[in-house]
Amino acid sequence: MRQAILKAVAAGASAKKTLERVISKAGLGSRTEARSWIHAGRVTVNGRVTQNPDQWIDFEHDRVRFDGRPLEAAERLYILLYKPTGYLTTYKDPEGRPTVYDLLQDIDTFVSPVGRLDLDTSGLLILTNDNQAAEHLTNPDHGVAKTYLVKCASVLDDAALERLRSGVELADGPTRPAMVARVRDSERYSHIEITIHEGRNRQVRRMIDAVGSKVLKLVRTRIGPLAIGELKIGKWRPLTAEEIQALLPRRLWPQSTRPRSTSASETPHRAKAFRKKKR
Repeated sequence: MRQAILKAVAAGASAKKTLERVISKAGLGSRTEARSWIHAGRVTVNGRVTQNPDQWIDFEHDRVRFDGRPLEAAERLYILLYKPTGYLTTYKDPEGRPTVYDLLQDIDTFVSPVGRLDLDTSGLLILTNDNQAAEHLTNPDHGVAKTYLVKCASVLDDAALERLRSGVELADGPTRPAMVARVRDSERYSHIEITIHEGRNRQVRRMIDAVGSKVLKLVRTRIGPLAIGELKIGKWRPLTAEEIQALLPRRLWPQSTRPRSTSASETPHRAKAFRKKKR
């Protein structure tokens, strides 16, 4: 039974995690949902019902079951979504506004956004249940490029573009050098392409503010080697094996083998607990 407990949920991580994190990392749902399931008595540890979501779990010795079935890590999933404007990059919104999860109702596994796009920004968004991959893609030290098309509220001169390339001073410190190209100008607007290797909150918008203009439209067109291609706005697709290998270092490539089959009574909970609830 022990082998069914979250093998490969956190390869290379510490042996102990809180129970709510164990359930969330298994891909069954958010940590908030995990807490509610634990409080409802649906989880047992070593044969006993526990209602303490903060209980420490030792992967090597504790047997965790959800609704009577052994818990096992969900198969790693990597989704590419073309986010429209008007959608929040969050699971639930207290004001009832649409979120990216409204576009993912056909996905059974709980996945989390890798970074964020604000309400008024559209473009590529990666979602995954692979926490190590998410950390790699969001950590600026790894230098994963994000490319945007920007419509500015004024015509930017060459000096402004050079400032963007060299780095501008923001409230949270100077930005790293960026790649900037002029796409076209009209009488009133500049359209530029900018590639950054950071992921600060509203960074591109603040960079354009810093050179004396405003962003009127912002679209993320590329993340690392991934581009929009033929993907339609509001649609998603899984990444191919080749795309995952191009996006991640070899040490983070997922295993190609599937978990061993088990009897019906021992079928582990995996990707079936996540369903977007209608508001």
